[in-house]
Amino acid sequence: MTKRKVFSFLTIILLVFSMVGCSKSSSGEKDGKVTLTLWYWNRSIDDELIKKASEQFPDINIKAQKIDGGEYKTKLQTALTASTGAPDIVGLNDWVTEFLPNHDKFVNLLDYGADKIKDDYLEWKWNFGLTPDQKNLIALPMDTGPTALFYREDLFAEAGLPTDPEEVSKEIATWDDYIAAAEKLQSATDAKMFDTINRVYTQSLSQGDKAYFDESDNFIGDSGNIKESWDRAITVHKKGLAANTEGDGPEWNAAMNNGQVASFIGAVWMKNILKDAAPDTAGKWRVARAPGGDGNNGGSFIGVLKSSKHPEEAYKVIEWMMNPENQLQSYVKMDLFPSTPSIFEDEKMSSPEDFFGNQETTTVFSESAKNVKPRYFGVDYSRVNSIFDEALTDIARSGKDPDKAWDEVQDKVKKELGK
Repeated sequence: MTKRKVFSFLTIILLVFSMVGCSKSSSGEKDGKVTLTLWYWNRSIDDELIKKASEQFPDINIKAQKIDGGEYKTKLQTALTASTGAPDIVGLNDWVTEFLPNHDKFVNLLDYGADKIKDDYLEWKWNFGLTPDQKNLIALPMDTGPTALFYREDLFAEAGLPTDPEEVSKEIATWDDYIAAAEKLQSATDAKMFDTINRVYTQSLSQGDKAYFDESDNFIGDSGNIKESWDRAITVHKKGLAANTEGDGPEWNAAMNNGQVASFIGAVWMKNILKDAAPDTAGKWRVARAPGGDGNNGGSFIGVLKSSKHPEEAYKVIEWMMNPENQLQSYVKMDLFPSTPSIFEDEKMSSPEDFFGNQETTTVFSESAKNVKPRYFGVDYSRVNSIFDEALTDIARSGKDPDKAWDEVQDKVKKELGK
């Protein structure tokens, strides 16, 4: 073999290895573009926003995968322990705090400058994605679920109760006021003020600054606002003020549509559920500040997994997607209530709503969102809350003794946490 042939042969070999090497080091890249995989569930992110993100970042190819909401959390948990196949960007629901102990599986967004945009968001919402020591941020805020009082203006009028939203907010400001109004309404109409005692408990609890655990993860669900919320639900039960409808299915829909229930405290996203459930009541509903204080139900987050090979690009994408302007567009198009208060006063946020008697309900929910109390949930919140919820259902539906049920709940929780 001549020197020229040897040189040519070696050159070919080097080129081959060079191409292989480039292939290995460019994992996730195609045609010079970085490819990022995004996991989300239906209606958590506007599909059009994902397309716009690809236009905003022409060097990034966003591969979006919409996963069934019922399977999403389990699939994400599996992805965190898998060696391959995990996405780059992930949506997280209101159970985000359950993933804080696994913060090492997520990119710390503070390392990429997230602290610079902190003031764009509601403080309590931002803090949900932070570890208790405030050193790791695993996700940016997406939408929120501020709560308010939904009520039938016509039934309140029939019972001699205030009907204007501002007057309702002033005169039915506490839970004692609310229960007294419920008794008055029940004596004057065929309606019940409350749908379920479960909702009474849940909404009362959401207004407090404590859940079931302190920040050291000690169980505190046997006293404080947990016991107060339980007692409120039991008071409503004993006075017979709840319709005891079943969940948010057909029975609940019928109760809303036929006037069996005159009010409930719910999140902003309940507006669309109510419209679908009770079309015959259009124009009769109003929204006021919730008795007992402001709370939050639901709301999502978005983060980057540590396994991503392109964390910097992934962070740039989620930072842009969740900026105030894009959150405004998501509200206009999908009713995803923003976590960025600077846009609450934007004219696009509010307009008269026929279903609510031409009331501009956004102003009520905006004030609620600004005043939610921060609280720590802990990794076991969902497990513990389901035990309390099941017990309240037994009380309402089976007539179980409330005192006995409380004792059983405490025992069951302690056994569950001891596993």
